[in-house]
Amino acid sequence: MVVASSPTPNRIEKINSFDVPIIDLSCKRSLVSELVVKASEEYGFFKVINHGISKDITDRMEEQGLNFFAKPALEKRQAAPPSPLGYGTKNIGFNGDVGEVEYLLLHTNTQSISQSSKSISNEPLSFHTQLKKKLHVFLFLEKNLDSCVVNDYIEAVRNLACEILELMTEGLHVHDNKCVFSDFIRDIDSDSLVRLNHYPPYKDIMDTSPSSQTNRIGFGEHSDPQILTILRSNDVGGLQILLEDGTWVPVPPDPIAFCVNVGDTLQVLTNGRFKSVIHRALANSVKPRMSIMYFAAPPLHACISPVPNTITPEKSSLYRPFTWSEFKKTAYSLRLGDTRLDLFKAQTDENFA
Repeated sequence: MVVASSPTPNRIEKINSFDVPIIDLSCKRSLVSELVVKASEEYGFFKVINHGISKDITDRMEEQGLNFFAKPALEKRQAAPPSPLGYGTKNIGFNGDVGEVEYLLLHTNTQSISQSSKSISNEPLSFHTQLKKKLHVFLFLEKNLDSCVVNDYIEAVRNLACEILELMTEGLHVHDNKCVFSDFIRDIDSDSLVRLNHYPPYKDIMDTSPSSQTNRIGFGEHSDPQILTILRSNDVGGLQILLEDGTWVPVPPDPIAFCVNVGDTLQVLTNGRFKSVIHRALANSVKPRMSIMYFAAPPLHACISPVPNTITPEKSSLYRPFTWSEFKKTAYSLRLGDTRLDLFKAQTDENFA
């Protein structure tokens, strides 16, 4: 049985400016690797520049997203409801979380779904239903978005995620297999996703929903369950990360950088050395904000456990082995702010004292 952690107690919020680590990927590789590890350990968050993704690719993807969200609501709902793929608005997940956001959630691997569809007649009815929903979303995507633009963007950010993950393994001195993390998302069955979030201007929220004047949350505080997130937004602020001392740090938009944040699964793979960052988005601007996230995830059947060199006589494994499917199911059963990883901690003698 899954038991959610206790809700985060009300706290007096501290919001301060902070110099978010910015890492130039064109610098000497050994230095970049060291900086990536340091930022992942201290904050679970950093920005990268000179990442090799052309402005044309990002501009075209942003244009596609903005064009989609500008469509009439009835037309956008052709991709709804999100289950979890598709179009959604207000409701975030299935457990009562809400925000001032509309979004489009897409799987990144059309080839995997295409292969699955060949054996659909031999699969249980439940799988048949889910596959039909997935295929419906992809048909909608082909009709309403330029699939070439989306695929180009996915390929570019996937390659960037792999590069960053390999820099991490080098910095962690995983000499036997530098692709131990990146192989998860190169796998044809990778469960990686792309999500586009669109936040209306706060002035529009106030005009249409007076009760929301005291609640400017676009997307509530949470960590990402996947391995790694590559995020980009337009020139409107709203993203904030939470430091260990309880301080919220605004992350200014950057036209040339990508934001990178450590997810829950990477925290497990590094045996707690890297920190899964808690973050949120505020709907507090006079202009609409759109962000595009690539969630790098392993295949559903992949077994997740700390890599061997993070386990030492002084530091045993903090987490029990689990599959991504098991962890994902748990994440979807909880609310945004619940602590998922506590449910997967390794049992020690102290647990039975």
